[in-house]
Amino acid sequence: MKVTIRDLAHALDARAWGDLERSVTGAAEPGAAGPDQIALAMSPRYAEKLSPGGAAILAEGMDPEAYGLAAAIFAPRPRLVMAGLTRSFDPGPDIAPGIHPTAIIDPSTQIGAHASIGPFVVIGADVQIGARARIASHVSIGRGCVIGDDALILNGARVQHDCRIGDRVILHPNAIIGADGFSFVTAEESGVEEIRRTLGKREVMRAQSWERIHSLGAVEIGDDVEIGANATVDRGTVRATRIGAGSKLDNLVHIGHNVIVGADCLICGQVGIAGSSVIGDRVVLAGQCGVSDNITVGDDVIAGGASKIFSRVPAGRVVLGNPAVEMRTRMEMDRASRRLPRLADKLAKLQKAVTELAERS
Repeated sequence: MKVTIRDLAHALDARAWGDLERSVTGAAEPGAAGPDQIALAMSPRYAEKLSPGGAAILAEGMDPEAYGLAAAIFAPRPRLVMAGLTRSFDPGPDIAPGIHPTAIIDPSTQIGAHASIGPFVVIGADVQIGARARIASHVSIGRGCVIGDDALILNGARVQHDCRIGDRVILHPNAIIGADGFSFVTAEESGVEEIRRTLGKREVMRAQSWERIHSLGAVEIGDDVEIGANATVDRGTVRATRIGAGSKLDNLVHIGHNVIVGADCLICGQVGIAGSSVIGDRVVLAGQCGVSDNITVGDDVIAGGASKIFSRVPAGRVVLGNPAVEMRTRMEMDRASRRLPRLADKLAKLQKAVTELAERS
């Protein structure tokens, strides 16, 4: 795919310089960029490897003539320009237009205009597929599902019955939407219920078996959501599990039954959110965070990697650690922990001195 420097700058809403009719077919790091690629050199230390006569994306204030460039695009916000740049050169998945002859589609399914359905897809009864939706090979979609316009469902993803997926949603390979929630009950008070009531003391231990609580709810996913490979979103017990518009879930994320995730959240890899918790808008949960069941995490909370959240977090708070506490408090706790060996050594010396004084008296 060829694009001129002029058109690329226009797509990135950025200022261009030099030979604006020069064509490029992709992007690369400065040391590896070929003659038909644009180099990414958005700081002076990267620009040292630029080839004279080439094209590059530079930060505002850098001088393209000093690097001998033929053309340049200036990035006022480099990371944002990266989003537009990669979008311009991404060819997307290889899904042929139309419906592949190996797809198995119930006659009651409604398929929107210009939708594409790949090989070995299975679609159940009363499903609605939006306009221009693209469904890759080996996807299954259960009865009664609604898939929005321009959705992209990639290889091997599973959407169970009665789920609703908004416009422009992306499901990456092997994502599972709408599996049953992990919800079980015992005939008498279980050990877990007992220790919650007694705060850890065991009173009676007896043989018990678990009875399934069936999941009658569904999953509702808002517009512009992206769900990573092998991520799972469980269906609700009697109401829907919900993922708000614009939220992004990384690979291997697990969203439990009845969870509500707000709009524009960023949920990173290996995060687990237990049942019936509520996550506010614009929350960021870094990799391997865990959120306990039945708690609320307020709007705009940021949780650092591997944080474990066991209680309510007020809006706007930055938390870290296990258990998660305010970041400043956690840093003070860590500093204190590092001082413990020295404090233990001082204490041992004080104990020795006190013992010697006692022996003399």
